[in-house]
Amino acid sequence: MLSILRDAGWPIWFLLATSVLCLALIFERLLSLRRSLVVPAGLLTQVLDMVRNRQDSPEAINRLERNSPLGRVLAEVLRYRHAPRDEMRLAVEDAGRAVAHDLNRYVAALGTIAVVAPLLGLFGTVVGMIDIFGSYSPVGGDPAQLAHGISVALYNTGFGILIAIPAMIFHRYLRGRIEGYLHQMEQAAGRAARVLGGGTRARPAADEDAGLRDPMFQDALS
Repeated sequence: MLSILRDAGWPIWFLLATSVLCLALIFERLLSLRRSLVVPAGLLTQVLDMVRNRQDSPEAINRLERNSPLGRVLAEVLRYRHAPRDEMRLAVEDAGRAVAHDLNRYVAALGTIAVVAPLLGLFGTVVGMIDIFGSYSPVGGDPAQLAHGISVALYNTGFGILIAIPAMIFHRYLRGRIEGYLHQMEQAAGRAARVLGGGTRARPAADEDAGLRDPMFQDALS
């Protein structure tokens, strides 16, 4: 490993730092985006039972908000269940956008790494080419310097691609996972709003079927 670092030249250190950052972001997001932490199973049923048993005190709603991102959305439904339907919808949409922002934290950085890593590899390639051209002289070339330049160029190119591939894979994977979570939250919020009622304005039949499907969460993903 040390011989590879030596042969790859000083540009490889930028790629090593990028790879460490990439791995740290991937592990942090995988741990933070576990289903049990984001959309706990049975939480909606517990919330409906809590309301049915008249245990929906302000303290209980605050605990629900701190429970998980899904709890944060459902807490807004409980707080505004007696408000007009449009007011409830706006409150839940605001909560959904805030949750989506939190869930997408650091995911964009993985996309940036997927783009930057090959550029850093290209930079190392250019440095290696400079070494190659520097090895030539009117009286002949230096084989050792020529070999070193080729090593710098190839190692940096390879490392750049090697970092970019998993970064792009996990960027797309995490985006898909987050989108799935937001869809589940949207469905849970719509069901809670329909079951709990609330609002003083009757909703059209088509609106009832759609639930809370306004740009509640999707805007934050773009």
